[in-house]
Amino acid sequence: MKDWIKAARLRTLPLSMSGIIMGSFIAKWRLENPNYTINHPSSINNLNWNWQIFALALVVTLLFQVLSNYANDYGDGIKGTDKLRDSGAEQRAVASGKITATQMRNAVLMVSVLALVATVALLYKAFFPDFIIEFWTFIGLGVACILAAIGYTVGKKPYGYMGLGDLMVFIFFGLVSVCGSYFLFTKEFHWDMLLPATAVGLMSAAVLNLNNMRDIESDQLSGKKSLALRMGFKYAMVYEMVLLQLPLILILAWLGLQGFFQNGKYYPFIVMILLLPTMGLRRKIMAVKEPRELDPFLKQVGILTLMMAILLAFGLNYFK
Repeated sequence: MKDWIKAARLRTLPLSMSGIIMGSFIAKWRLENPNYTINHPSSINNLNWNWQIFALALVVTLLFQVLSNYANDYGDGIKGTDKLRDSGAEQRAVASGKITATQMRNAVLMVSVLALVATVALLYKAFFPDFIIEFWTFIGLGVACILAAIGYTVGKKPYGYMGLGDLMVFIFFGLVSVCGSYFLFTKEFHWDMLLPATAVGLMSAAVLNLNNMRDIESDQLSGKKSLALRMGFKYAMVYEMVLLQLPLILILAWLGLQGFFQNGKYYPFIVMILLLPTMGLRRKIMAVKEPRELDPFLKQVGILTLMMAILLAFGLNYFK
């Protein structure tokens, strides 16, 4: 069991929860805001924020993350990529022989089924009986998330080996996670949600880029052409600084669009206290010369992303 828990890579789970927390609690704030208008027929009951939907959404995203981690372990393991990694890097289960490739493949299939069942339960709770079209649309989106989680390293042409990992992480951890969870409650899409969704997506890409920068030497040997490898360590570092710089700026812009500069309610700006630890983290990352030294920062960026979501949720909903 210890090896399976380690293969699930628990340190990546806070990152996966960030988008759900961000989208769900912005929805809570909007639904409880008297100036928010529901653009649905009067036959639809008033929409309310539901803790059960939020809890199910967290379960679904955690299953997707575990599925992704197991699939990555399996895909990199059978391709021999993990065997070339530095001994100081995170050890993987299949490459080390602690879990066989067959066992990991079966685990991927099992978690895929669990993720699909949880997704159906979530969407049934969120959309039945009044939003059938939305239910089936999100079923398709859930299947796409499962395929994306598996397809990063598994298959003949895994997109992680073609330098597309950053884009897919940005889409699914950012846009889909934040906008999708927001839609679960409001049944609407607002264009301004692209700002917080992009913020979470960029932070998620920052974690993946750090991971790929850490493994840049072994990836070159194995033929895994990540975006970091394509750019080279120097420009991947510049890219990392941009990814870490923009999210809080986007959150600030979103707060401005909601009128918080004018209405005198400054509590949501509590999220801006993260400017200081973010600046310190960027300086530490820039000081790194050896790729292997980047490993501890993956967890730190993930926690920073989670804190960004929690602080914004707290400021919006509990200081009114």
